[in-house]
Amino acid sequence: MKKVLIVEDIAETRQWLCEAARTAFDICDIRETQNVREAKHAIEGHDFDIAIVDLGLPDGSGTQVIRHLSQKTPDALILVATIMGDDASVIAALSQGAGGYLLKDSPFDVFVRHLRQMQEGIPVLSPSIARRIIDHFKNTATPPEQNSELTPREREVLGLIGRGLRNAEAAKSLGLAESTVSSHIKSIYSKLGISTRAEAALQAAKLGLTKS
Repeated sequence: MKKVLIVEDIAETRQWLCEAARTAFDICDIRETQNVREAKHAIEGHDFDIAIVDLGLPDGSGTQVIRHLSQKTPDALILVATIMGDDASVIAALSQGAGGYLLKDSPFDVFVRHLRQMQEGIPVLSPSIARRIIDHFKNTATPPEQNSELTPREREVLGLIGRGLRNAEAAKSLGLAESTVSSHIKSIYSKLGISTRAEAALQAAKLGLTKS
């Protein structure tokens, strides 16, 4: 029997995801959570086989859940189900351990098919997400040569941004003012020759700053 974790704050969508999981896996034990705190608590008490995680949660980012589950249960299959299709969100989620990324506008039968494919070891992506990843890596495939110029603090900030944290969340984590974090990000962008959070997330992953 599959043990499934669903992390979604909207009740109607959570019910839809539960039905998709039941359809895909026939017999499964589903644990429903609505935010990062509940999800982390559930992860500590269970060994999940599969997780379906939204990124936009009331108390943080779903990437925090993905990272926590990946560290505790490395073999768990993690699927992102979200409305957030921007490059930064995609790269942050995949770098933290997600094995699939689907937008919530996926038809029910398609979503079920993707869940079954994940179980078979096939990574799943919404077509629009796959195209964005291909285009993004074409444009950012060459790693910058200026990485050594980053200060230890800048590396910390880059790592947090790479994990999907917003400026305010990164500031709280480091005990800094949000304006200070913003200044560090500007310096990071300048040193690495980048201009978007998606590029920052990619560089963080390349430097191994998203693993801890």
